[in-house]
Amino acid sequence: MSDLRPLRFIRLTPALSAPCLLALALCVNAAEVPAPGADSVQAHRRIQCSLEDGKPVVFGWTGHAYSRVPGEPDRLLFTVDGMNIRQCGTVNDPDKGTGFRLVSKEILLYRDPVSGEVLDHWENPWTGETVRVLHVANDPVNQPVVFATGRKGRPFSLPFHVSGDQWWLTLTIPLFYHDPLGGQYQQYVGGQYHVTEMFNFMGDAADLNRDVGDMTNVRIGWVRISGWLPWMKMGDRAGEMYFHTAGRKLESYDQLPEVIRNEIATHYPGYDAPPPLDDQRTNETSWTYFKKVIGNED
Repeated sequence: MSDLRPLRFIRLTPALSAPCLLALALCVNAAEVPAPGADSVQAHRRIQCSLEDGKPVVFGWTGHAYSRVPGEPDRLLFTVDGMNIRQCGTVNDPDKGTGFRLVSKEILLYRDPVSGEVLDHWENPWTGETVRVLHVANDPVNQPVVFATGRKGRPFSLPFHVSGDQWWLTLTIPLFYHDPLGGQYQQYVGGQYHVTEMFNFMGDAADLNRDVGDMTNVRIGWVRISGWLPWMKMGDRAGEMYFHTAGRKLESYDQLPEVIRNEIATHYPGYDAPPPLDDQRTNETSWTYFKKVIGNED
């Protein structure tokens, strides 16, 4: 703690009270936000996965899913538990330099908010129909390569905030494109895939130091606003859903809740490991997964 030694020679006077000393200490200990470019790319990789190529990393989260319908109170529909298992690999480009690619797959389980059981079927309170529940099982969920120079030639950067001994960043991802379950005339009659994903990442400010290595004490918040899930059979009924969850980066796969590990072992073999680093498949979503399942049953 050599940086704090000068404070031992400061006397508490009316002009320099305890709150002032606290402010000085925070300034001395303040972490530097990663600079745009290579530093931000490295920080992003350290948060999302690992600096070691091919090392599996797991995130887990839990929360609730609600309905919002005009003219009625919001309803708690489900408790949700999710996981994402991923790995990163270094990518070298002769023009863009060194970057990394993240590959992953994910599970999200819908559970009864009273009993806690993983749902196989669900009685739709608006239609009265009992429908089959289709949990999220997206493989893959990969990301484009991240380089120091991003889109339009601008340096890659993240909206970091640092206060005292904590850092956080907030990412909002609005999505609006053709629904894979819709037809070719969506631009005329609507029905587009319209979702907003909101992420918060938080951690210890000291971990922003690039010499620390991988960030392990990373907390996350995830909020999603979307239309009805396709398996709910809501058609064009007015309303939407929102998910509110929180979680963290885990030390290992074994730290996932037992309910998730049991479901993976029983129904989703292979979700205990990420996709290969050279995976070139098109990303899966809840909508494309639903289309595949229903298509195979027809």
